[in-house]
Amino acid sequence: MIRTALSAALALCVTASASAQTLTMMKAIDAPHYDAQRTTWGPTSDIVNMFQDTLVALDWDGRTPVPYLAKSWTVSPDGKTYVFKLRDDVSFCSGKKFTAEDVIYSFKRLKDPALKGPFAWRAGTIKELRAPDPYTVEYELEEPFSELLLQLTMFTNVIHNKESVETLGKDYGIKGADGTGPWCFDNWQPRTEIVLKRHDAYKWGPSMYKNKGPVKFEKLVIKIVPEDSSRVAAMMAGQFDITHQFPAQFIAQAKGAPMLTVTEAKPNFQLLYFGFKTTRPMVADRRVREAMSIAINRAEIAKGILLGNADPAFTVVDPDALDFDASTNGVVKEDIERAKTLLDEAGWKLGSDGIREKDGVKLQPKVYYTQAGNTPRVAEAIQGYLRRIGVQWQLQPWDSTIAPAKMAEQDYEIWSVTVPYLSAGDLMNIYFDSRNIPTPNRMNWKDAETDEWLKKGRSALTEADRTKYYGLVQQKVTREHLWIPVLNINMHQVANKKIAGARPHMIYQNTFYKGLDVTR
Repeated sequence: MIRTALSAALALCVTASASAQTLTMMKAIDAPHYDAQRTTWGPTSDIVNMFQDTLVALDWDGRTPVPYLAKSWTVSPDGKTYVFKLRDDVSFCSGKKFTAEDVIYSFKRLKDPALKGPFAWRAGTIKELRAPDPYTVEYELEEPFSELLLQLTMFTNVIHNKESVETLGKDYGIKGADGTGPWCFDNWQPRTEIVLKRHDAYKWGPSMYKNKGPVKFEKLVIKIVPEDSSRVAAMMAGQFDITHQFPAQFIAQAKGAPMLTVTEAKPNFQLLYFGFKTTRPMVADRRVREAMSIAINRAEIAKGILLGNADPAFTVVDPDALDFDASTNGVVKEDIERAKTLLDEAGWKLGSDGIREKDGVKLQPKVYYTQAGNTPRVAEAIQGYLRRIGVQWQLQPWDSTIAPAKMAEQDYEIWSVTVPYLSAGDLMNIYFDSRNIPTPNRMNWKDAETDEWLKKGRSALTEADRTKYYGLVQQKVTREHLWIPVLNINMHQVANKKIAGARPHMIYQNTFYKGLDVTR
């Protein structure tokens, strides 16, 4: 299979004459656009983080915010006002000088109801933004936000150039986007490639990089290669420099290849899960949701599909993540006989064809997911397990460029993504706050108690209170079986051995992040 794909992979490479000045990368999944404020999509974030910057960056430990566009900050005793002192030596790729006005414009745009930014909550509940001088921003919140600095490292909160946004209009993030990052947006051919070029003026890299800028390559060419076998063949043949989407089933082979270096991103929190739209009658009953969750064998999936490059997930939050609630351990217990009993109790009886039915309706939930990556094989495996209890999943994969739009239509009972996150609070706020209906709260989970606990966790002034309230949310969503947690995915970066300095970063499935230390 890999040999068959080799000829196709060879055609994907850039010309040899340009290779010395060009860094080449592969991705499995493209994005519908590259406007960070209008999406939750990981395939947007990894590119955005290369050409746009945030006020603070995330250190290698995945927990510590460090200065970036903001060189320092202070926080008021009530936790409501942050004063950011900005660098005065930063410019956009267009040459425009970066100032406090760009920060204010970016966050006002993010919070504009017309934009419908799904991750706008990451910036906190902003009361007012002020610029007492060109390099100071007073960031005042309506209420304290215990993870504001951590959240400000995320791609959602990158700084935009108003002139670029207004000039490009609906084509912003499609035909171009201005940024202050180490790379500049050059061009994008959907489903084919993204080309970034060096930002020659860049010299403000965050502290975790030895090289503060500029980057060592004139161009970065990112090819979209959906086929697993083609990405494997291309890396084995030395046709690309780096990828963070190397198929998990071939990681062992990559580790044994003399021309490749495999590095695991640590820490790394990525959950592959299937979520229930609780307002759909077929999955509105908690017993039905629990039955599907406990009827699968996660260890077999981790071993058989990802060849051990993932761990079985029995909790929504990884046990190593900040503010994980240990009492959620043991709630999900795989038990096929109990699964059958739960469905019987819920009124779903086996039909003559082996599929359960109730009131003339077959238990055949529609399942949406992206057709690239690990999810298709995992979905097919789960489909097989659930047939044993009389449930027939109707699988509907979508191309990555249209998957967000199709999921937004919500014509499904179940959907799946692999979500990267920073902490328990991060994951709980992303998905379970009713303010985030319909995206990313695709469960349509509207629960006053959950909302109140999330609010108290966000506004906590002590670590103990934050941990307490985020723990209560974890307990409730686990007992309600709103998700089927399946796998905690490991993330590897595979690079040609000619490439040095490519330490993988964990932030939102990125690994490359800024790429400042990468050399050939």
